[in-house]
Amino acid sequence: MDPNANSGVVEEFFELWMSSFTPALHLMRTYYFPNTLSLLVIMFFFMYNVSIIFNIKQFCVNLLFGNMHRCLLQVIMSEAEASNQAIEPYITEDIDTNDYMEATYEHEKINSIGVNIEFDEDDINDETILGKIFDTPDDAYTFYNDYSFLHGFGIRRDDTIKNPKTNEPFRKIYVCNKEGFKRMDKNDSSENEKKRHRDVRTGCQAKIRITRQEDGKWLVDSFNDIHNHDLTMTPTKVMKHRSHSNFHRSIEGKSLMVQFGEAGLRPSQIKKVVNTMKTSNVANVTSKQCADVLSEHRKQHRGKEFYGLIKHFQDKTLVDNDQYFVVDLSDDGYPRNIFWADGRSRDAYTKFRDVVVFDVTYMTNKFKMPFAPFTGVNHHGQSILFGGALLENEKEETFEWLFEHFLKCMFGKYPQAIIIDQDKAMRNAIKKVFLNTRHQTHKQWVNSDTIEQFEATWEVMRTKYELKSNCWISDMYNQRIHWAKPFLNDTFFAGMTTTGRSESINSFFDGFVNSRTMLNEFVVQYDKAIESRRAAEEDEDFKTMNSRPVLSSVHPIEAKAGQCYTRKMFDTFKKEWTEAITNLTHETIGKTTVESTYRVGQLDVDKKYWRIVTYRSLDHVNVTCSCAKYETNGILCKHSLYVMKKKHVKELLSHYILPRWTLNARYKLGSASIGLGEMNTENGVSAYTLWCVRSNFTKLIEQARDSPLEIQKVNTLLISLLDDQTNRKKSMSLENASQGSCMGVSQIDMMPQLSVRDPVGPTTTKGRPKLASRIKSSLEAPKKRTCSYCQGLGHYATSCLKRKADESLQET
Repeated sequence: MDPNANSGVVEEFFELWMSSFTPALHLMRTYYFPNTLSLLVIMFFFMYNVSIIFNIKQFCVNLLFGNMHRCLLQVIMSEAEASNQAIEPYITEDIDTNDYMEATYEHEKINSIGVNIEFDEDDINDETILGKIFDTPDDAYTFYNDYSFLHGFGIRRDDTIKNPKTNEPFRKIYVCNKEGFKRMDKNDSSENEKKRHRDVRTGCQAKIRITRQEDGKWLVDSFNDIHNHDLTMTPTKVMKHRSHSNFHRSIEGKSLMVQFGEAGLRPSQIKKVVNTMKTSNVANVTSKQCADVLSEHRKQHRGKEFYGLIKHFQDKTLVDNDQYFVVDLSDDGYPRNIFWADGRSRDAYTKFRDVVVFDVTYMTNKFKMPFAPFTGVNHHGQSILFGGALLENEKEETFEWLFEHFLKCMFGKYPQAIIIDQDKAMRNAIKKVFLNTRHQTHKQWVNSDTIEQFEATWEVMRTKYELKSNCWISDMYNQRIHWAKPFLNDTFFAGMTTTGRSESINSFFDGFVNSRTMLNEFVVQYDKAIESRRAAEEDEDFKTMNSRPVLSSVHPIEAKAGQCYTRKMFDTFKKEWTEAITNLTHETIGKTTVESTYRVGQLDVDKKYWRIVTYRSLDHVNVTCSCAKYETNGILCKHSLYVMKKKHVKELLSHYILPRWTLNARYKLGSASIGLGEMNTENGVSAYTLWCVRSNFTKLIEQARDSPLEIQKVNTLLISLLDDQTNRKKSMSLENASQGSCMGVSQIDMMPQLSVRDPVGPTTTKGRPKLASRIKSSLEAPKKRTCSYCQGLGHYATSCLKRKADESLQET
């Protein structure tokens, strides 16, 4: 069908149709589409589809756009004149003066004919705009911005003229975003040429000028609608102009981006989420826009980061009475050291204090203050956090201050074992504060089961590599009791190693903090990392409670382990048990009526690597193995299980089931574990005992909350106990009164009021050399690329040569 053959008939039809449709547009805009932009988009798609159905194509598309713009503009103008007010602002945020989008916008051609879409200048002229009155300059800007959207261009604020006497603005000018030309720097030369963006300005003269009247209103006294460039006629292109692409500057957009940023999302991730949530008539946001919004938000806290950190802890104290935090300030109010632990972390320490991992990691905050978390292991083998600290430096006195407050926070209870790095200052501080604690430092890189084997292997190594005069090797040998396996076989470490130390730190904070994290944001992200780990723990608790173990045999030893251990720990036990009943054999070394000694191992393994197992059955069954897995990890090894099965032991003995690997470790505390033995007549019950009793009371309430009858029983019992304690206190007060007493005055230690300040600059650490032997955490060390196809390092599956070779073989 020739679009020009019946052009007169078609044009007459659309003129009649548009004239009759204008009243309908008034009704639709009033009751259904109060937003002009929404109505425009709907009308565009409707009329474009009509043109496709009737095969009208280019001629009628031009006609459709022209009449549609004219009709909508009539609706807008009539509404504005009727109310003598501007259109409701669609864009509320300010646009910076002389700020524009560095991009080029080309007129989109609908087909290959290349006919430009133009407006009917007879219907839209200067008289339509001139003389309009607005309440505020923002109303005028919004009106002109909506007008520019309909006509296919963007605008910006150009100039504000002030009254020289009152210094108040009395005239404002808004121009087309292509007004003027880019300024050329006089210092720019061919020798010193900078990378420049493409020019977007063409010297366009289109503008609107408003002047303030005596009554405070703003009058349009100048309007120029003549452009010297092509207009952008497609809505999807028009909204890319900076004055229309403003979702990231709106209150709603900024709020979304800030919330996602506080949740730990990166700008590229925020962009994807926001673009998915927004409506289709709003332009997409970019990663740079998201980054700019987050940067602007951070500027609000600049100079007040430490104040925000303190306020965060104070606010948390209102909902968590058991939270502990302490701040070491300089005389000038600058922070030196900070330590904190919430109530649940302190509660976890009372149950899992048998092993603590302490490390110092960097690149976690903007001021580069070393971050020192105290990490432990729960009943599922998961990493948990006991507390965290931000330190001024890594000197011995700093570590002493930290360890002393950690001990005070944890009711004076020493950890049984602590894993650290080889830092000398840290090691000396532990010796002074944690007097009864064993500590492990280095990775165990000399394999030996006994002290004799270690000494022989060490001597061979020194002789072979001529290391007798090496000072570092000598120092390592002097510290062997802190890292060599034979010297640590009697210490429980819950399976944690110095390598696992680094991984545990990474598992906690990777994705939550980085080198640009502000101090006030750091503590918030710390709490979110903690919550994510606690959610994982609760998930494992639920899976353990609501499932039954799958046994690999019918032996009662495995059945008893399945009943007692948590899900993850039973999986660990099951691997050892499966090995014990399928792959092992033995040789008898010695045998008496009460003791038997065996060498246990696999047939295909050299016997020098077999383990020595001793079985005793005098008063009760006792099994020990030279691998010391039970002593260090708390789970019986396959060698011991093999001997127990051979000796026809009927079930897994209770003294080989560590309570810390069962659900009772989290949900039950007996009288023996709440510290009643520490009670004395002078100071009463210890804080640790009170803490444990209160923990049991809280758990009682939680477990009875689903039954009104049980809650009533608990309440009745509590009332009875309260009456007993009231009577006891009355009798005590009467005795004190008879002896004569005076009322003491409560004194509150008032700290001198100081203005807290942010650190002066990034903290200078010890400056360890790059080749230092200290094991870095995963937050510091760059991540190694790992191929998911061949498991090799240094590349991904997309560039894996083995994968490509295998695929080529399959194709042939």
